[in-house]
Amino acid sequence: MKRILVPTDFSQYAENALKAAALIARENDSQIYLLHLIELPSHIDNGIKAQSLIPEAVLFVDKANETLQTIARNPYLDGISVFITVQIETAFEGILSYTKKNEIDLIVMGSNGASGFKEILIGSNAEKIVRLSEKPVLIVKDDIGTSTFKKIVFPTDFSNEAHAPFKSLIEFASIFKSQIDLVLISTPNIFKTTIESEIKMEEFIQKYNFKNYTLNIFNDSTIENGITNFATKMEADLIAICTHGRTGIAHFINGSVTQDVVNHNPRPVITFKI
Repeated sequence: MKRILVPTDFSQYAENALKAAALIARENDSQIYLLHLIELPSHIDNGIKAQSLIPEAVLFVDKANETLQTIARNPYLDGISVFITVQIETAFEGILSYTKKNEIDLIVMGSNGASGFKEILIGSNAEKIVRLSEKPVLIVKDDIGTSTFKKIVFPTDFSNEAHAPFKSLIEFASIFKSQIDLVLISTPNIFKTTIESEIKMEEFIQKYNFKNYTLNIFNDSTIENGITNFATKMEADLIAICTHGRTGIAHFINGSVTQDVVNHNPRPVITFKI
């Protein structure tokens, strides 16, 4: 994960995300791409597309560039390569197009769950970014300070569809030498016997040389509650979650559960597409 994208709306939540990205970049010798997206009123946007010099648009872009340059000079970014871009495009489209064009490895975004980076993280835009991004998306709410992601909770049903996300998670965990606590959440609607679950868990993990892990079964009323309560029990620094499969794991971790965990959980959450 050498190229990290941080979209910013200049809010405190976006700065929290940038600080988290800086920690990752420093540990992994990564570059940070700081992106501000401007969604202009249609009459101004049309003027830019027609290559007309509209003073209002020039003012927006120039001011945004000045602010990005100021942000890039923050002490917590010292020694890290930071590239700044102002792009006139809607939020989710701009993030996805920039990610593809610049071969981004990880997107880090800020949110307070119910407001803040609202245009990107709430409602349909949140679902679109998490669902459509081919790259991992890390959602950060609070300032994590200088702490790193030493304990990561990974809820999974241990199906074949979970292997690709788990491989990506191992890559991320290796940056911080993290422990991964894999957990099967058992609910009244999704139940398997302990013996059956343990066999499946062991078969899954035996395919990897990764050693710093635990295997767990956790009972709760819903998947979302189970993820949150297990993460609290384990004092996790990060929750890693799969999103939007079409078979197997799709019934376990779907878009709704992912969005609920992202919005309602105080911990950072990283999502991986199946």
